[in-house]
Amino acid sequence: MSTSPTLDLTLELIRRQSVTPEDADCQQLMMDRLSAIGFRCSEVNFGEVKNFWAVRGESGPLFCFAGHTDVVPTGPAEEWSNPPFEPKIIDGYVHGRGAADMKGSLAAMVTACEKFVADNPNHSGRIAFLITSDEEGPAVNGTVKVVEWLQQQGEHIDYCLVGEPSSTELVGDIIKNGRRGSLGCRMLVHGVQGHVAYPHLAKNPVHLAAPALAELAATEWDQGNDHFPATSFQISNIKAGTGATNVIPGTMEVIFNFRFSTETTDAKLRERTEAILAKHGLEVELDWNLSGQPFLTAEGELVSATLKAINAVTGRTGSLSTAGGTSDGRFIAPTGSQVVELGPVNATIHKVDECAKASDIEQLSDIYAEILKELCG
Repeated sequence: MSTSPTLDLTLELIRRQSVTPEDADCQQLMMDRLSAIGFRCSEVNFGEVKNFWAVRGESGPLFCFAGHTDVVPTGPAEEWSNPPFEPKIIDGYVHGRGAADMKGSLAAMVTACEKFVADNPNHSGRIAFLITSDEEGPAVNGTVKVVEWLQQQGEHIDYCLVGEPSSTELVGDIIKNGRRGSLGCRMLVHGVQGHVAYPHLAKNPVHLAAPALAELAATEWDQGNDHFPATSFQISNIKAGTGATNVIPGTMEVIFNFRFSTETTDAKLRERTEAILAKHGLEVELDWNLSGQPFLTAEGELVSATLKAINAVTGRTGSLSTAGGTSDGRFIAPTGSQVVELGPVNATIHKVDECAKASDIEQLSDIYAEILKELCG
């Protein structure tokens, strides 16, 4: 059934089973469309991860669309009302894995450029795409590596729009202009294994660690600021024991995470955590993992252009937010780029029966085209 160029492309992308790190030729489809309107496309692959960089224009400020072709696993396909990789438009919604996160956004980016270039073949500045198949997974051979490659080429992104599903109820109601940092840790607490009937001959790591964990959970790490909520500490996994009811475990594994604001640093969080653990006399091994620093794009050219475009297309006034998880914007912002995230409503992302309103995806293409007019027209 013929729909619109944006919806047709969305459906075609969803049909391709690009579960991380697979791309299933989604990127080739995008590159073919972009090459046809004058973009110079380069594959920038690392390991099993496919990435591409495409640019149009010769000089001036660089505006970049960033996104990912990979999607999360579907879970049991039989639980879906419609097969996850056989997309359909049902009651005005595009159904299929990736409809909201983020193949609808990718299609909107491409068709926005097609419309803009048709009207502005000699536009000012440059327009680019940075697309990866490694955002939903480890995120080690994707955007972060392409950014390093760009820096080696002497390339700098001035403005970046990431197509993550930022909206809450209506497309464009929320724009992400920053994200909290993410610091994780795997902690191994050592005790002495023994028989539960002879606790004096053992050291139970669960009992030993409980007061320290309670203190970590109760600690105020900061109070946040005008842009970020207070830093949060959350335990996501605890594992101990042999499975037997009469054995005191010898070790306990605890996995926890900080989502932190710009009021603190990962170094301070590590230092304070280790001080609390030492105060409680725990024998621990700590494996820290910093997956992203906090970033904030202050109100400026990109934020202004995005808000203006949303209002022009929808009549709505978008709101700025730094809530939610991490995104690949965390790899781009540290280079000095202005970064925002704008995409469809995120209510069904990563869920069974993921879907996005068809009219939202079409409006998103119009919003992206308006942003291009503001910054590259």
